[in-house]
Amino acid sequence: MNNKKLKNLPIFNSEDEEREFWATHSSVDYIDWNQAVHAKFPSLRLTSKPITLRLPLTLLDELKVRANSLDVPYQSLMKIYLKQGLDKQLNQAI
Repeated sequence: MNNKKLKNLPIFNSEDEEREFWATHSSVDYIDWNQAVHAKFPSLRLTSKPITLRLPLTLLDELKVRANSLDVPYQSLMKIYLKQGLDKQLNQAI
């Protein structure tokens, strides 16, 4: 059991001030992480924007077949493939 005396958290006037503070201080001096509770956000969704994308029908059919074999929605599979392709391109640019 940790009996360490915790410091009082300062009151911040802005997010920038808070960000600067945490960049130079350790949270273990201010927060007892043994008392932390895992938060769950079941309704939290990433922000997304619908777009229109024209694809050749054969490509779309292949994508749907592949998505079906993986048991995922084809639009989700498209996002996965786009992200993987982008990551690969960005890693090659380094």
